[in-house]
Amino acid sequence: MVQKYWNQLIMECNKVTINDVAKAAGVSKGTVDRVLHNRGEVSAKSKEKVLKVIEELGFKPNLYASLLASQKERVIDCVIPEHLPGEFWSLASKGISDAASVVSRYGIRVRTVGYDQYSLESFRAACASVLESNPSGVIVAPIFRDETKRFAGDLAAAGIPYIFLDSKIEEADYMAYFGMPMYQSGVLCADILCGGREIPETVYVVRIARDKWGLSDPTAARRSGFMNYMADNHPDARIVNVFINPKDQKEIWDALDDAIGKEEGRKFIVMFNSRIHLVADYLEARGLADCRVIGFDALDKNIAHLRSGFVQALIAQHTDRQAVDAVNAMADYILLGNKAGKRDNHTQMDILTKYNCDYYL
Repeated sequence: MVQKYWNQLIMECNKVTINDVAKAAGVSKGTVDRVLHNRGEVSAKSKEKVLKVIEELGFKPNLYASLLASQKERVIDCVIPEHLPGEFWSLASKGISDAASVVSRYGIRVRTVGYDQYSLESFRAACASVLESNPSGVIVAPIFRDETKRFAGDLAAAGIPYIFLDSKIEEADYMAYFGMPMYQSGVLCADILCGGREIPETVYVVRIARDKWGLSDPTAARRSGFMNYMADNHPDARIVNVFINPKDQKEIWDALDDAIGKEEGRKFIVMFNSRIHLVADYLEARGLADCRVIGFDALDKNIAHLRSGFVQALIAQHTDRQAVDAVNAMADYILLGNKAGKRDNHTQMDILTKYNCDYYL
């Protein structure tokens, strides 16, 4: 009767420990530990009692604590572009740092491996560094498509699981993806640009001039969604691609002067990455207010131009939360073998204007 009351009390408290199991079974804590880990000598009678109490109490051993006690270091490598404060990848870096402080409690170290997103050789060097260190898992931002496919193949051959962040390579055998639905975000961008009463005759698509071989194109799927929407709904609209060098303001303004500055009337402009502020800086300096401008991502510089009216809408995502979710998913897999509930984990696509941007948290 006393034993039955003891079991019931433990269940009501809903915090069953190994000590509780030992007391309820009338054995030592060491005996319970040997039964749980199937090691050492335990009599059949004691084992039966322990297993019965475990079932009755619903005891679940703390696997994270057990793994931590093993003292084995596990490493997650996060391969992302190098960045300056306030740039897009600084948001992802913050998320990685926040998640790293949590998973470190369970013996997991998170290492950021940076690369120059305008240099294929830099990305190759980062990949080689990761493969040489043989981490437990990898999170990668696939800026260079073909090289990322090779890297993914090398990771698979080494038995290293990997997760894509922000964009993905469809045909790769990735464990999970965290980011926007890229194609659909391009469709949404086109609908916001052209969904009103105005039908644009010309749309200027401002693009980053990346590596000299043209191998880096992380927004290709987004651009594809945009172009397909335009072909289906506004087939007569002229699409003008304007390439800019984000590192040189004079080159940016010269390129925009040549393409946009000479055109009369209202201008429709889109940019598929986080740097629409570069275009808005130009428009403000030139006094070109009669424009409809759509961009991506809630960087402080982009938000400032929403407020000033030189950007009409941003399609935003919580990049820091995506990074946190990616690190947590990899940690859960490394420690417990649990894969993310979904392979493709799409973030919501938030539409920001000057009327709601101050409330975006």
